[in-house]
Amino acid sequence: MGHDHHGHHHAHGHDHHHGHGGHHHGPGHHHGPPPDAGRAFAVAVALNTALVLGQAIAGLWFGSLALLADAGHNLSDVLSLVMAWTAAVLAKRAPTSRRTYGLGKASILASLANAVLLLVAVGVIVSEAVRRFNEPAEVATTPVMIVAGLGVLINTGTALMFMRGRHDDLNIRGAFLHMAADAGVSLAVVVGAGVMALTGAAWIDPALSLLIAAVIVIGTWGLLRESVDLALDAAPKGIDVEKVRQWLVTQPGVTDVHDLHIWAMSTTETALTAHITRPVGGDPDGFLHAACEGLAHRFGIRHATLQVETGEAEACRLAPADVV
Repeated sequence: MGHDHHGHHHAHGHDHHHGHGGHHHGPGHHHGPPPDAGRAFAVAVALNTALVLGQAIAGLWFGSLALLADAGHNLSDVLSLVMAWTAAVLAKRAPTSRRTYGLGKASILASLANAVLLLVAVGVIVSEAVRRFNEPAEVATTPVMIVAGLGVLINTGTALMFMRGRHDDLNIRGAFLHMAADAGVSLAVVVGAGVMALTGAAWIDPALSLLIAAVIVIGTWGLLRESVDLALDAAPKGIDVEKVRQWLVTQPGVTDVHDLHIWAMSTTETALTAHITRPVGGDPDGFLHAACEGLAHRFGIRHATLQVETGEAEACRLAPADVV
């Protein structure tokens, strides 16, 4: 993956002084989603677009509102996939003179929009279900089972494609959750149509869709909370800020750490800034280099900017804990 688009890593805090600029990122260092994510997104978008059309037509043709709702849910997926995919591409774009961080934050905004979209889809499913309790509709159960069964296959297949990347990237997690939720929705439609065929109980269909809606809300809530946190520049979930603070304080010569900030630059990159009090400053370059290496290896924070202060006397204006 050439070195072209992450030239900005050479502007790290610990590069202010030493000219050689040779800092090595550990083997765990990766930018954006896994390399095969682009292909996974493309295949998923194509398959799901076809599925939406197929389910919508079948739903209208065979009188199944459940299938139509399923198609609607799949459509929300396609939109969110396209958003997540665009964000993953944008996150890779090099920074410009104005957008000094590049467009990594787009990935956070996309996962936020993603969660909102899912909740909207849930609203549609619920209102649809409520209507069906009042006016049960005649459904051609066999074709509905076949079409929904196809939905199960396609969604399970695409969910498995995103299985690998779902721990590292919020957007891939979003895509995975969507696909898994969709496979569940389609499966419920299959089962519901089957039971309806056997018993003729029309209420089963809307009851199931309400159940699915609840499952989706539970899944989406975490995604929404995490996205909002990252949008508000909170520390990413996997990072314990206190641990980072304690580790920095134990570095050679350090007496105090203040104005420590950790936030997400994108769904995969983490940044940190801190003021370090180090009265006896031997080998300043070496210290900065070691500290930044440590932060990258230990905590996965690869964009650290450290401000070293030697004087204890003129205390830093930003030292008080309540000053941002």
